[in-house]
Amino acid sequence: MKRHIYITLSVVALLASSCGIYNKYESNNKIPADAIGLHFSDSIAGNLPAPLSWREFFTDPLLRQLIDTALVRNTDLNSARIAVEQSEVSLRVAKKSILPSLFFSPSGSIAHFDGNTSKTYNVPLQLNWDFGQLGSYTNKKRAANAVLLQTKAREEAVHANLISTVAQQYYLLQLLDRQLEILTLTDSLWNASLEMQKVLWENGKIYSTAVNQQESSCLNVKTQLVDMKREIRSVENAICRLLAITPQHIERNSWGSFSIPQVVEQGVSAQLLEYRPDVRLADYAMEEAFYNMQTARSAFFPGISLTGAAGWTNNGGGAIINPGKILLNIVGSITQPIFARGQLKGNLEIAKLQQEDVRNRYVQTVIEAGNQVNEALADCQAAKDKYGYYRRQVEVLVDAYKGTHELMDNGKANYLEVITAQESLLSAQLNEANNMYDAAQAVIELYIALGGATH
Repeated sequence: MKRHIYITLSVVALLASSCGIYNKYESNNKIPADAIGLHFSDSIAGNLPAPLSWREFFTDPLLRQLIDTALVRNTDLNSARIAVEQSEVSLRVAKKSILPSLFFSPSGSIAHFDGNTSKTYNVPLQLNWDFGQLGSYTNKKRAANAVLLQTKAREEAVHANLISTVAQQYYLLQLLDRQLEILTLTDSLWNASLEMQKVLWENGKIYSTAVNQQESSCLNVKTQLVDMKREIRSVENAICRLLAITPQHIERNSWGSFSIPQVVEQGVSAQLLEYRPDVRLADYAMEEAFYNMQTARSAFFPGISLTGAAGWTNNGGGAIINPGKILLNIVGSITQPIFARGQLKGNLEIAKLQQEDVRNRYVQTVIEAGNQVNEALADCQAAKDKYGYYRRQVEVLVDAYKGTHELMDNGKANYLEVITAQESLLSAQLNEANNMYDAAQAVIELYIALGGATH
């Protein structure tokens, strides 16, 4: 009898194996060489290049200190780490789900009838071992591992977004400092202009309306100064929230310290897209869908269960005996699905469709990733190209301001012409600062587009 059971189980296992329900997922996803556009590709071939460090994108020492602090203290990142730990626990549970369960379940009763009292007891260890559908545990365990990998990828995404947000706020703070500096110079310039207008009005050379208009402009600049200082305080507070510290002054270098990192000057391999959390998430989702389909397929195969009990009892099937005797009970069963009202077949078809949908989403994710890298590199290149033009414009306007001032000293130009020249210079300096801020934003976008390196 036992031999027939073993033969039956062996045949079932062989059939299950031949249907591939134990097959392991193998990713065949390859990033196209032209995913980011051939114009920006360095055409690296062969092995996958090493991921870039976030320190290669952000070279400012004070910014690096802020990022290091945020990576330790930020509460959102710590919550993401906890989510990873929870997934690791779930995976450990899934790995142990194939093991039997063992319970100690003593019971007893007292019955009194017609002057007689009977006492019964059972002190067994109960064993439950449900093998389930063949392959289901293996596939569920592998699917749980895919979920863990997705959780880790999400943590890395939070990690990268935190770094990019700290950098964005830091560069914004530097830009605001530069704008405040230019606005302060403008305030000083217009105050001098107002005094000159008053002198001209007192000498009867202009109307009082010109003085009023100039004073209104001066007051407008002063209100902008107040707003600028308030915005600086707001950005400092935002950085403090990211660092999980109390509101305080944030140390930073002057805006002129920023430079486009060397990594932007080099070509970028499309293979680096494989490090992106969203691309890996899409791949892990395909892995999870694969094992979900395997689980749905394994539901067509027999389910095996084993239950038993061993211990002591004085209840001998209706007769009470004292002292008790050894209790031993083992029951094994095999359940083969035959007709489940189409549910098993429907579940398998749904799993296959979900797998196809996830595959399509992976392809779209790679396309969008390559597009983001291309856009970020194009923005970096544009900011770099415009830098030379803005730099030259500032130099030209510096010379124009100095020349106009010399003409005024020689009586060939008036003070208003000097004021106008200086205003043009300040405006050009502001445009130059804004362009460099755009370059900084493009570097941040490139950092995220290339996967947001975490090391």
